[in-house]
Amino acid sequence: MTTLDWAALVLFFVCWLGYDPLLRLLSRRFGALNQDMLSIRLAWMQAMTRREVKLLDSQLLGHSINSGSFFASSNLLLIAAVGGVLFGGETALKSFAAVGAEAVPAPVLEAKLALVLACLARGLLDFIWSIRQMNYALALIGASERLTEDRDLHAFGEATAAVLNPALAAFSQGVRGYYFALAAGAWLFGPFWLAAGVASAFTLLVWRQAGSPAARAIRSAHRLLEQRAKD
Repeated sequence: MTTLDWAALVLFFVCWLGYDPLLRLLSRRFGALNQDMLSIRLAWMQAMTRREVKLLDSQLLGHSINSGSFFASSNLLLIAAVGGVLFGGETALKSFAAVGAEAVPAPVLEAKLALVLACLARGLLDFIWSIRQMNYALALIGASERLTEDRDLHAFGEATAAVLNPALAAFSQGVRGYYFALAAGAWLFGPFWLAAGVASAFTLLVWRQAGSPAARAIRSAHRLLEQRAKD
């Protein structure tokens, strides 16, 4: 690989692995969508414990589980497709290179495909863990009906949110894997494409977390919930 390839690859890993720490830093200083959602889900679980009928809550969470299952299935198909080319031998690699990828030695092309495969595989593991945790949260929602004391309901709501928040955070990480898989795929056309893809994906993700209309609306809802809690 050339020096430009290595530089673009370093940029990729810095942005891919450094996104979460940067997001936590942004959340502390400026606020971010995911951080606001932690409090909103906590308010949801607190309200859930006080409802006599939990059908709405279980249906909402069931929708999230279905979404996670859909994305996990899609990841498996994509992994199979990329793996088929990567492990399909020299003929498969040559056929793939003929569709417009940069002319590089076979080991370099394999490395580029392996990077795409790594992004998809990590996303698959995130979706699997997300689905498992959401099923745990469903069990907690069902068990909450046995509690009646306000103190117990409050504590149980916090415990349920402590399971639900990591579950949906893992879901977000899995979706984020698609962004970086697309950026990794751009490497097939050269290092400049990889750098541009990483910069575009990273910028888009940060903007959606901090500056998008959805982020601003959720931030306003979070502040309203905080104000009502104080009142």
